Amino acid sequence: MDSTDENIPISEARANITDVIASVRLLRRCVFLMRREKAQAAIVPIELGELIRAVGGPDVAATVLAGHVKSDSPS
Repeated sequence: MDSTDENIPISEARANITDVIASVRLLRRCVFLMRREKAQAAIVPIELGELIRAVGGPDVAATVLAGHVKSDSPS
């Protein structure tokens, strides 16, 4: 995981939403909202959200990015 990524329980994010948004916007962090140690959603910088929208939404963006991510398994 990138050092700019952060996992935060949903309850903590709710209580500190202004700070969470500032962290994403100013520090360009991706914040993963967690419930019972499982990621439920992510808050990302606006530029990334706009790119996801521009390519046709999350499903299309995931397909495009999957082709560029290195596999952990040997070829």
